Amino acid sequence: MISFTLKNKVVITCHKWLSTALCKEIKDLGYTVTNSFVTGAELYISLNDCMWLNMNLRCASQVLYSLQSFYCNHPDDLYKAVTKIEWQGIIAKDGFFSVTSTVYHPTINNNLFANVRVKDGIVDVMRKANGIRTNTGNDLSKTVIHLHWKGEDAELFLDTSGESLAKHGYRKIPGKAPMLEALAAATIYTTNWNGTTPFINPMCGAGTLAIEAALIATNRSPGLLRKNYAFMHILGYNDDAYTKALHTLFAQIKPNPTIPIIATDISADAIHITKINASLADVDDLITYNVCDFAQTTLPTQAGTILLNPEYGDRLGDINELESTYGRIGDFFKQKCAGYSGFIFTGNLDLAKKIGLKPKRRTEFLNGKIDCRLLEYELYAGTKRV
Repeated sequence: MISFTLKNKVVITCHKWLSTALCKEIKDLGYTVTNSFVTGAELYISLNDCMWLNMNLRCASQVLYSLQSFYCNHPDDLYKAVTKIEWQGIIAKDGFFSVTSTVYHPTINNNLFANVRVKDGIVDVMRKANGIRTNTGNDLSKTVIHLHWKGEDAELFLDTSGESLAKHGYRKIPGKAPMLEALAAATIYTTNWNGTTPFINPMCGAGTLAIEAALIATNRSPGLLRKNYAFMHILGYNDDAYTKALHTLFAQIKPNPTIPIIATDISADAIHITKINASLADVDDLITYNVCDFAQTTLPTQAGTILLNPEYGDRLGDINELESTYGRIGDFFKQKCAGYSGFIFTGNLDLAKKIGLKPKRRTEFLNGKIDCRLLEYELYAGTKRV
């Protein structure tokens, strides 16, 4: 049986360009990042630590606990390495497992073939140890094994997450062109909003940004909204440890904040969807909603952060209309948002030029396959004094 207290290499993956926010999360939770890259971070921790990180991280995708690294230059090398691991101490004999992989090797033109070789090796070990064939398939709700194979270097991991952590479980109605929850959280972290000043989200769409802001402000962890992780199906898992961790998450929730979190949209359907999603996230009473044009959004006197995610013209919106909309956003910023930190998340930098303001900072993100930027604007009353 594998030890949940044994420390080993762990790789936490995320969507491209979210690693800066991810590393900050990890460090804020008290862990040391030993290496970072554009799609993740590396640590040296235990499976118990993996459990805690799975339940707390907002920007991550998978938490991968290393089992073994090895030389691999052929599928036969892969099979041999797999059969050297005592899988009967990891997977229950009447259990179920699945295999995922990331492979860059000339002998593999379809990752499914590599997955099959891993499955074959595990099944053979389990059959020899237990006398029965362990069930396997593509469902990620039980034990999950991940293979990373690049060049002559391969590594097998326990995927302690299973289904991606990037989806936080509350968005049952996505709306049009929704922003991934992990991306929304990373975007908010990048604004440096501290959860103690107003957060204004005109053009809220399905409400992901406003909901993530409310979750951050009240320290409601994603683990409060999810009931199953792959680590629960590893031999040696202690349900008491999970229950204790869950109680800690509830205890860490901050009292309802008095700062305003405002979501507005010109579409009544969008506001309806936002309310439903916010209710599922248990933050519906923390957000003020209004159906209106973005420029009619009522701003609190206390300055805070205002963040818009307008259409890009890629999936939604007519370009000519959007040019006018982006110009109006600039007018809104200049005329009504003095003192606020203004942010635009967009996948169209040509349209962003129509705002008519010079960004103080540009941060690169990907929304799906769309190259995007979070643009920060300092909004002054009158002319900036130098």
